[in-house]
Amino acid sequence: MYMYDWSVITRNMDVFIYGALKTLEISAISILLAIPIGIIFGMGRISKNKFFRLISSIYVEIIRGVPLLVLLIWIFFVLGQFLKLGSYWGSIWGLAIFAGAFIAEIVRAGIQGVPKGQMEAARSLGMSHAKAMTHIILPQAFRRVLPPLASQFIMLIKDSSLISIIGATELTLDAKNLVATSFRSIEVWTFVAVVYFIMTFSLSLIIRYFETRLSKSEA
Repeated sequence: MYMYDWSVITRNMDVFIYGALKTLEISAISILLAIPIGIIFGMGRISKNKFFRLISSIYVEIIRGVPLLVLLIWIFFVLGQFLKLGSYWGSIWGLAIFAGAFIAEIVRAGIQGVPKGQMEAARSLGMSHAKAMTHIILPQAFRRVLPPLASQFIMLIKDSSLISIIGATELTLDAKNLVATSFRSIEVWTFVAVVYFIMTFSLSLIIRYFETRLSKSEA
C-alpha cells in the first residue's frame, strides 16, 4: 500500500519556489518578445503589400498548425545548433514564436474591429496612413486586444511546462528531477498542479481587475 509523505514538499520548498520563479521569468520574457512579433505579423495580415501579407499569412498558418512541442524540439535541435541558443534561449524563442502567431491573429482582429470610418475620417483630415494607424487605429485596437493578450500570457505559463523536454530549468523539470530522487510522484505532481493553478488564477484576478478599471474609464 502506498504511504503518502507530504513532508517531501516542505523539505524541498526552495526547489518549487525557484522553479516557479524561473517559469514566470521565461514566460514573461517570451511574451515580451511575442508581442512585437504579433504586432508586426498581425498588421502584415491586413497589409496592402501582397508580399508582406503573404509572408505574414504563411508564418501564422504554419506556426498555428505545428504543435508547440514539435516546434521547441526543432528550434533546439535544428535551429539552435546553428545559432547556439541553448535550452534557456531556445525555449524562450520557441514560446515567443509560437505565441506570436496567436497574438498576430488577436492584433488583426483588434484592428479590423475598429470601424473603417475612423481611418477614413483621419485620412480626410490630412493624416497619412501610417500616422492614422499609429495615432487613431492602434490605440483603439489596443483596448480591444488587451484582455485576449493577457489570456495569452496565462496560456503561455501553462505551455511553458513543455520546455522541460529540451532541458530548460523551470517548475516541471525541477519536479521531474525531484520525483526521480524522492520517488514521491503523487505528492510532487499534485503540488506542482497547485502551484500552476495559483500562478494562473492570481494572474486571472489581476487581469480581471484591470479589465474592470478599463471598462469604467471608457464609460
